[in-house]
Amino acid sequence: MNYRHAFHAGNHADVLKHVVLLAVCDALAAKPAPCFALDTHAGAGLYSLVDDPARRTGEAEAGIGRLLAAPPAVPAIARYLDAVAACRAAHGAHAYPGSPWLLAHALRAQDRIACCEVEPGALAALRATVGRDPRVAVHGRDGYAACRALLPPRHGAQKFARGLVLIDPPYEAQRAEFDTALSAMREALVRWPQAVQALWYPIKQRRTLHGFLRSAGLLQTRSTLVVELMVRPDDSPLRMNGSGLLLLDPPWQLATALAPALDALRGALGETGARTRLHWLREPA
Repeated sequence: MNYRHAFHAGNHADVLKHVVLLAVCDALAAKPAPCFALDTHAGAGLYSLVDDPARRTGEAEAGIGRLLAAPPAVPAIARYLDAVAACRAAHGAHAYPGSPWLLAHALRAQDRIACCEVEPGALAALRATVGRDPRVAVHGRDGYAACRALLPPRHGAQKFARGLVLIDPPYEAQRAEFDTALSAMREALVRWPQAVQALWYPIKQRRTLHGFLRSAGLLQTRSTLVVELMVRPDDSPLRMNGSGLLLLDPPWQLATALAPALDALRGALGETGARTRLHWLREPA
């Protein structure tokens, strides 16, 4: 598949990804020390849900649209909807934030963010969206290579003991993408072992994930968590039936905070056969 952000902005996968992203950012920001975030496949950073790509798929209507129509009373989801509201207050009623915008929104003045994008149109839009923020460095470079070049992170003489590596690739060749992503995560574990890492992945058929998750469970982490939302049964190769995030060394109690949010998302966005998964591949010691 070729998962281009503009066509899927605000859909069920974006909702899951961004609820988790904000929960991780808030956990990092809860401590006073500065932190660093690397977004390896940043996209444009900001989308309009009335532009042609989003209108062509209509996926946002079954994602963010449903949540806005009936907001679940769950803290992690309320946090996400507050961020969407802040984005719309700044950019218009039909705006939807990508991960670079959310990182800039959630992190603090002392924190730093690096965003990587190689597609020229998305890169230009990304620079227009967050490039003027002094905390944000926009790189027109391969995000996987950035795990070697930009980690461990530094800003002048400053080093960062804490932070996040977010990997959100397009999965143009799904099996190869999993291998490449896991290789980048291994690199990041060696170069910056203190970081939280988050890899987003699409789900069409469950059996295609078995090898990936077996390999992920072998990564030398302190803990490894899988978070998934299936909005329909995972037995069709023709469409994305759900998505997940592989979290390496997630913040303490993140799983506890996400459990009620997953239940609420299944109820709000799911069809017949919808389910969630919150599973430790490697439990915290």
